[in-house]
Amino acid sequence: MSISVGDRLPDATLLRIGDNGPEQVSLADKLSGRKVVIFAVPGAYTPTCHSAHVPSFIRTKDALAEKGIDEILCISVNDPHVMKAWGNDTGATEAGITLLADADASYSKAVGMTFSAPPAGLIDRSIRYALMAEDGVVKILHVEEARGTCEMSGGESMLAAL
Repeated sequence: MSISVGDRLPDATLLRIGDNGPEQVSLADKLSGRKVVIFAVPGAYTPTCHSAHVPSFIRTKDALAEKGIDEILCISVNDPHVMKAWGNDTGATEAGITLLADADASYSKAVGMTFSAPPAGLIDRSIRYALMAEDGVVKILHVEEARGTCEMSGGESMLAAL
């Protein structure tokens, strides 16, 4: 069953590359007592994710902060090395967006937001969505209805909903 507005996000251990290599990141720690936007994408470097989704949150980061958002997290079913490189290549890291790897898709599965498209080489990937959680509770949820588009789940849509 998919996550819904009013649900508490499950704790998850995500990964990022730190100064000494891979580091575990507790999602519960990131969410506790904070207003956080999470946007999830099917894959780093995939066309819509790379050219539309990440740029939309780079464009809106400051305006989201003005609306009280403490942090923006991008989650993808990739390894943390790919997420680090992607954050650097897109400018997301420099913009202050936190990119986290859901390497085994356990978080994406726990929130009921996975799909597989074997002909495209995508197995257990995240559906494209964006949410705003306050102290871990989902307050806004925008799930993209059509694959390959970034309309409902982009930064501008989240900004308009706040």
